[in-house]
Amino acid sequence: MFRTRSARRTTALIATAVAALVTGSAGPAAAHDDDGIRTAAELHSRDGAGAALAALRRDLRPYEDVRLALADGFVPVSECTESPAGGMGVHFLNPARAMAPLDATKPAILLYLPTSGGGYRLLGAEWFQADADQNLGTDDDRPSLWGQPFDGPMLGHEPGMPIHYDLHVWLYDANPAGVFAPWNPAVSC
Repeated sequence: MFRTRSARRTTALIATAVAALVTGSAGPAAAHDDDGIRTAAELHSRDGAGAALAALRRDLRPYEDVRLALADGFVPVSECTESPAGGMGVHFLNPARAMAPLDATKPAILLYLPTSGGGYRLLGAEWFQADADQNLGTDDDRPSLWGQPFDGPMLGHEPGMPIHYDLHVWLYDANPAGVFAPWNPAVSC
């Protein structure tokens, strides 16, 4: 993955946030029964992915205003990230969520694209989980959400970042490579 100096400057924050995940467990995602739309089974099955992602898109819509994301504890940890395969945008990490058990309704990272006016446009979200045994050769702890296995295990992208799994979900911008693909060829910095 291609990263910038800004991301390296925040490695300590990321390393601190994910260190707890190395020894933590990844329990099932918490379901929200407040509106009757989502259930634990729906959030973890491919059959319910469409409805679950629609609910997630609705639930994360307030974060279209980056000020609300900042107020809720998300902090930018990268400049706009891109590679020959496409872009990811700017990663905003919520350290508390990164240290909590995996929750399908609460991503640890929000993905934004800088706008020409100096603001940010919400693109999607990313879930992150450290690999329990820190061994690239095993994947028996690979998490999945909505029937979609996470990418990985992979080396950390910065010094101090553990071997991990991650899952990108493009909720607000179509991704020609797929809703769960890590890089979006339609995004450029």
